[in-house]
Amino acid sequence: MLLQARRHASRITYHASRFTYHVSRITHHASRFTFHVSRITYHASRFTFHVSRFTHHSITPSLQSDIMPAIPIIMPQLGESIAEATVVSLLVPLGSHVETDEDIIEVETSKATMNVASPCPGRVERFLVKAGESRPVGAVLGYLEASAEDAARLGLDALAPAGNGEEPAEGVSASSIQGAEARKTVQPTVRGLPVPANAAGASYMSPRMKARMVELGLHAADLAGLPGSGAAGRVTIQDFEKFIANLEKHKLSQASSMRVAVADAMRRSWTRPLATVALPVCFDALLNHRKACTPKPGPALYALRALALALAENSAPAGRLIGNKIVHPPAIDVGFAVEAEEGVLVPVIRGAEKRLLKELVPRYDELVELARQRKLPADATGGSIATVTNFGTFGLTWATPIPLPEQTLVLGMGAARRVPSWDAAKGQFVPVMEANLTLSFDHRVLDGGAAGRLLARVAQLLASPEKL
Repeated sequence: MLLQARRHASRITYHASRFTYHVSRITHHASRFTFHVSRITYHASRFTFHVSRFTHHSITPSLQSDIMPAIPIIMPQLGESIAEATVVSLLVPLGSHVETDEDIIEVETSKATMNVASPCPGRVERFLVKAGESRPVGAVLGYLEASAEDAARLGLDALAPAGNGEEPAEGVSASSIQGAEARKTVQPTVRGLPVPANAAGASYMSPRMKARMVELGLHAADLAGLPGSGAAGRVTIQDFEKFIANLEKHKLSQASSMRVAVADAMRRSWTRPLATVALPVCFDALLNHRKACTPKPGPALYALRALALALAENSAPAGRLIGNKIVHPPAIDVGFAVEAEEGVLVPVIRGAEKRLLKELVPRYDELVELARQRKLPADATGGSIATVTNFGTFGLTWATPIPLPEQTLVLGMGAARRVPSWDAAKGQFVPVMEANLTLSFDHRVLDGGAAGRLLARVAQLLASPEKL
């Protein structure tokens, strides 16, 4: 009886294993069926592709001659050190006819707003960008349908194909190709980072955290208020990821290209030991001189001209420390700060020491207006050795401006106020208009004494505005 029970148990086990085997076979054949269906789909798509290629190549030469060449609209080099620009708006609709040098696309760089012009006459066939997208210099922004003669003149005889003419490699999906194309676009590294202010920040960062920050387009300064839970307050990768996840709970807004550029410049400037000296200066002579002038120079222009003359006498204070050498400036090109939307622009007056104050007024007024419109020409930006800023326009009497990364000096001018001043000849206090001049400088290049002497010379020149 026991033997018979064991025989039945072994038969049950045998049939159970057979059942499991057949289930696995069914699963195997189902997966093979799915595989063959995917292969059929793949070959069907390949067949469609080859049919379209055959149709394209079967166009007769006479029909091909009727096809208008597609001329690419290229993102131009918009200025020195400009690597990318963000599209602000498309100035013409699709299908419209444009002439040579007609503005087609408005773009924004970190310094100004400019336009991309048509390379030749033609019809706008298509745009490859939308407002808010960024593209590097040299990127194709769209295509114009133009004549064969214009295409030949531009060296673009061949028709611009919709693709590269090559079929995708086997196993490469369309989504992966589209992803690769998407990665070619430039994404501005803009992040709004509301951070806590009760911590020393990420003073040490592991290679893993640095790689993650590069991936997100962040800098160490963005984590200045991030508290760390690691040893000695060290910020761990877990702290960082928690911080990033927590940002979603805050209100975030996109920073403009200019705001990002200003932030980057200030971050680089602050890597140097900066200091500031100040001097109260009587502005009565300057204000009286300005009242008598037509057109009237801006107060900052007086300071700019005085600084240019002082640096022409001795350019060493405007030098830059590179290694163990002081690099003296080749020219006295001085910039001045102009508040624009979302930031500050610094137009430059070239050779400011060579022209009289009254000769500088038209150029100064022109650059102020262009800066406010963010339409500064390339030759009016960059390359200056110092900057003048009139923070008195905001009612401020004292400030410590920060020099640009490529500069050593920034001269500031505060608001003038009526204050009592002792008049030795009259033996009494008399009211005068007085303003503070500040000079912020790179302490590696200048000491306080040299900075003080330069500031005193500027004040001396301002005391005789008729000589400027």
